[in-house]
Amino acid sequence: MSSADLPPPNIAPKAGSPESSSAGDLQQAALLLEMYGRIRSEISKAIVGQGEVIEQLLIAVLAGGHCLLEGVPGLAKTALVRALAQTMQLGFRRIQFTPDLMPADITGTDIIQEDPQTGHRKFVFQKGPIFTQMLLADEINRTPAKTQAALLEAMQEHSVTAGGHTFHLKEPFFVLATQNPIEQEGTYPLPEAQRDRFLFHIRVDYPDRETEREVIERTTGNYREQPEPVIDGEQILQCQKTARRVPVPAHVMDFVLDLVRGTRPDAEGAEPFVRELISWGAGPRACQCLVQAGKVRALLQGRVHVSMEDIEALALPVLRHRIVPTFGAEAEGMSADAIIKRLLAAVPRRGAKGLL
Repeated sequence: MSSADLPPPNIAPKAGSPESSSAGDLQQAALLLEMYGRIRSEISKAIVGQGEVIEQLLIAVLAGGHCLLEGVPGLAKTALVRALAQTMQLGFRRIQFTPDLMPADITGTDIIQEDPQTGHRKFVFQKGPIFTQMLLADEINRTPAKTQAALLEAMQEHSVTAGGHTFHLKEPFFVLATQNPIEQEGTYPLPEAQRDRFLFHIRVDYPDRETEREVIERTTGNYREQPEPVIDGEQILQCQKTARRVPVPAHVMDFVLDLVRGTRPDAEGAEPFVRELISWGAGPRACQCLVQAGKVRALLQGRVHVSMEDIEALALPVLRHRIVPTFGAEAEGMSADAIIKRLLAAVPRRGAKGLL
C-alpha cells in the first residue's frame, strides 16, 4: 500500500468547530499522514499482505504503546517487526524466549571487573538486550512467568533497576512481543498484569490464497528488496506529542467509558450476558489505550478529531486481552472477540445532542 492508496487528508478545521488546532499541529498531522503511507510502502517490500496487522502495529507505535502479536509459527511476525524497525531507524534487539531463559539474560547483570588504575575489583553492570529502542520478545510465552516479569518495569517506567541503581532506557522504547496460541504445547500464559501492559493484542491470521502464492514466489526466488528508512526516533516522539493534542468529543468519550465499564460484570447496569460470560473486566488503562490509539487512527485517516468509528475499529485489539471469560463462556466456545462484538452491539451510541 502506497501513500496514493490512502484516503485524502481532511485536516482543515471547519469554522467554529472543536478541531481548531494550531497551524503547526495541522502541518505535523499532514506530515504524519504522508510518512504513514511511505512506511507502509517500505514494509510491503518485506511483508506481503497483513494490511490490518501493519496498520494496528503502526498505530500502537505512534501512540507510544507496546504490542503483543499472536499467531502460529511461520506467519512472518518476526520479519514484520524487523522491517518496522528498519523503516523507523530504531535500535533493534531480539530475544528468543525459552524455558531456561533467566531475568538477568534480559535486563543484564553485575560482573566483577578489575580497575586497571587501582588494581581493585569492583562490580560493573553489564547491560542486557533490553537496552535498545525496539525490543522483539520472540515467543514470549515460551518462558515461565518469572522471566516474563523481567519486562514489567521497562514496559511501564521505561527503566531498569538492578543492583540498587536505576537505568533509564533510550526513548522511544517499545516492546513488540510475539506468542504462539496458548493451546500449543510448551507455552506459559502471560499473567493478567503482564498482558495489561500491552496497548494492543494483535491476531495474525493465515494469508489468503493469492497472498500466500506471492509469499512463496518472493521467498523462493531472487527477490531481495529491503525496506528503506522513513522516520527516526525524534520524529516518532514528535508524532506522539501531536497525537496527544487531538480532541475527543464528549459523546465519543462517553462511548469509551460505556464500553470499557460494560465489560465489568459487577458494575451497576451490566448487561446480563456480561455477568454470565465475563469473570473479570477491563480496567481504566483500557480507556486510556482506546482514547490514545483512537487519536492516532484519526490522524492516519486524515481527521483531527476522534470519531466513534475509531473506537469501534480498535475495540478488539485493545480489549481482547483485558477481559477474562468465565468457564461457562469457554465451555460454550465463546471467545473474547465474540463477547466484545456482542458488547459493541449492546452499548448505546450517543450523538453530540444525546442518544442516536
